[in-house]
Amino acid sequence: MFRHLKEDIASVFERDPAARSTWEVVTCYPGFHALVLHRISHWVWGRGWKWLGRFMSHMGRWLTGIEIHPGATIGRRFFIDHGMGVVIGETAHIGNDVTLYHGVTLGGTSWSKGKRHPTLEDGVVIGAGAKVLGPIVVGKDARIGSNAVVVKDIPAGATAVGIPARIILEEQDKVREEKAQKLGFSAYAVTRDDDPVSGAIQGLLDHSVDIDRRLESILAELDNLRADRDSALSAERWSERKIVVK
Repeated sequence: MFRHLKEDIASVFERDPAARSTWEVVTCYPGFHALVLHRISHWVWGRGWKWLGRFMSHMGRWLTGIEIHPGATIGRRFFIDHGMGVVIGETAHIGNDVTLYHGVTLGGTSWSKGKRHPTLEDGVVIGAGAKVLGPIVVGKDARIGSNAVVVKDIPAGATAVGIPARIILEEQDKVREEKAQKLGFSAYAVTRDDDPVSGAIQGLLDHSVDIDRRLESILAELDNLRADRDSALSAERWSERKIVVK
C-alpha cells in the first residue's frame, strides 16, 4: 500500500515547479494527502470493509476538497495539481503517470451497476475543469483541454478540446489555430459546436485562411508572369542588338 509513496512524492517535484522540499509536499499538498488516504481506503474497501472505506474517503474529501471513491483504481505516480473539486467515481481506472488539475470530474452517465466511469491509460493529462463521463477510454498520452466535456473514446496521443470534446487532428483545425494565434487569441478557448458566436468566428477564420491562400496563389502567378516578361524583354533586346550589329 505504501511501497509507491516515494514515487508519489517524486512525481510532485517532476510536475510542479513550485514544490521546494519533501516536507512541503508531505504537509502542504492536498493532492498528495488525498492520494495517500485513497490508497488506505482502497485497501480497506478491497478487504470487504465497505463502510469504513467510504468513511475514510469521506474524511479525505472533507480534509482536501478531493473526492475519490474507495473503489477507484489508481496507478503509480499519480498527481493531482491544486486538487479542489476533483471527483473520481467508483469504477474509474487510472493508469500510471496520469495528471489531473483542479475541478476535473471522472463521472458516470448511468445509474446501472457495473463499469460506468472512465479509464485513463498511462500518461494522460486532463486540464482544469474538464469532465470525462461514462465508461470510455482515454488513450495513452492523450491530452484533454481545460473545461472540455468528453463523452467518447479518445485515441492514444490525441488532444481533445471543446464542448462536446473533439479531437484536433484535421489539417484545417491546425491551420485555423495557427491563424487564430496570429490574430492574438485561441479559438479553442471559446469553441463549442452549438455556439453560433464561436461558429461565426470559425467561419471568419476559415474565410481568412482561404483568402491568404488565394493571395499567395495570385502572387505566385504574378511572379511567374514577371519572370516570363523579363525573359521576353531580354530576348527582344538581344534580337535588336544582333540586328544593329549586322
